[in-house]
Amino acid sequence: MIRAMVMSALIGLSSLGSGVTGWAAGDESTRLTIVSPTQGSVIKGDFVKVRYRVSKSSKATHIHCYVDGEYQRAFTGVVKGLPRGSHEIKLVAASHNHDELGAEASVTIEVE
Repeated sequence: MIRAMVMSALIGLSSLGSGVTGWAAGDESTRLTIVSPTQGSVIKGDFVKVRYRVSKSSKATHIHCYVDGEYQRAFTGVVKGLPRGSHEIKLVAASHNHDELGAEASVTIEVE
């Protein structure tokens, strides 16, 4: 139990300053990291380029993107049409059949 808590703390600390990382439950080989924007970034304009890294397993073939919980169809790495205010961008690793695998990462940004 203590070992699990220590590992969770170390994983959390290792993600500070280097993007947000998530792993897929039951598929430990899939790892997803949002490189930019970083947590708390202030964006000027109504769009943001989302850069990420994914170590694809045999199951993970692409990424689903959600903005404030709403699925973004045909996500190509840019989120457009963002109104002013705070927004959560969440990426989720998905299989060829669009089944979400559990590896996810998210950031909250502020649009001015």
